[in-house]
Amino acid sequence: MTQKLTPEKFWKLYEKLPQELKDALFSMETGDNIYEICQKNEIEDYLEEIVEYVGQVLIGVLPPEDFQKTLEKELKLEKEMAKKVAQEINRFIFYPVKSALEQLYKIEIKPPERLTEKPKKELRLTEEKPKKRDIYREPIE
Repeated sequence: MTQKLTPEKFWKLYEKLPQELKDALFSMETGDNIYEICQKNEIEDYLEEIVEYVGQVLIGVLPPEDFQKTLEKELKLEKEMAKKVAQEINRFIFYPVKSALEQLYKIEIKPPERLTEKPKKELRLTEEKPKKRDIYREPIE
């Protein structure tokens, strides 16, 4: 189980953070991204907890590589869902502050993987629909 930070410990850790991480921690964009990711994946019920875990990563308590496992274990998300959410959060929140996180955790963060989506059917413009007799049109003479 991840540890719950006391306000005193939080602010002590916060003071030591690089400015880039301080900005990301309280950024409106970060909050919007987390909300959109939760909404898109239909896990709004876990929004508060996910915000907490993202904050723990940004403050230096939860290593980024443990983020997905934490979502699986603490929120009981299925592995595929946790992976998808973690990839999106890595891409939109952690990757933009990659250098600061690497410095904080003394690790190398890999670029986020592309999410694999099923290819959409191509729309063929050359394919004609079967002709039906249009009862509203008069024949051309």
